[in-house]
Amino acid sequence: MKRCCLGLTVLAICLFVASAASAQMGMDLFKKPDIAKAFNPVVGKGAQYLNTTTSSSPAKTSTMEMSIVGKESVEGKDGYWMEFVMTDEKNQSFVGKALFTRDDFQFHRMIMQMPGQGAMEMPFNPTAAHREKMEENMNEWHSVGTESLTVPAGTFSCEHWRNDKSNSDVWTSDKVTPFGMVKEVSPHGSMVLTKVITDAQDRITGPVKQFDMQQMMQQMQQQHQKP
Repeated sequence: MKRCCLGLTVLAICLFVASAASAQMGMDLFKKPDIAKAFNPVVGKGAQYLNTTTSSSPAKTSTMEMSIVGKESVEGKDGYWMEFVMTDEKNQSFVGKALFTRDDFQFHRMIMQMPGQGAMEMPFNPTAAHREKMEENMNEWHSVGTESLTVPAGTFSCEHWRNDKSNSDVWTSDKVTPFGMVKEVSPHGSMVLTKVITDAQDRITGPVKQFDMQQMMQQMQQQHQKP
């Protein structure tokens, strides 16, 4: 499942969670110079969303949390650990996080943890073609003005962004961390802000091992076989 949201392709993140998270998350991260002003990483803060997928029948819902859970220097630049927690209808949670530098939005490390399993660090080396695709996605978004928007988390003064190519809309506010997204609507579903998180904690637990494809496939198969 792939759809535009948050406009940023949650993109580089989708790469390392694609095998497990794409079916739950279906999310694209947009990053365009103008839209990037809504990007505001603050350690300990985040946002919780209700994700509704209408491309399947019946429609499916899941919960996603996006938070900043740490900060460290990366080659002399400020780096932030951005964590995603996706909980499906069976109340199973998948956790992933990535270390990125704020100014250039470059990802440097990625870690994922399947339900009931240990954490694994994923290899990540984006190709030139992938970076070019990111640039194309960035340029598809344009601002269509400001609006007041009421969602379960409250009322926010938002900037409304439009992607005519994908027929998608995103509303962002600088009061929401990390990406500013308050609401996203696309032909395949929606994401709506349900809670602003002010006490985010890192949910990656235990030692982190290097990625092992065979081990990950076995873990996913075990989870799939559970009732």
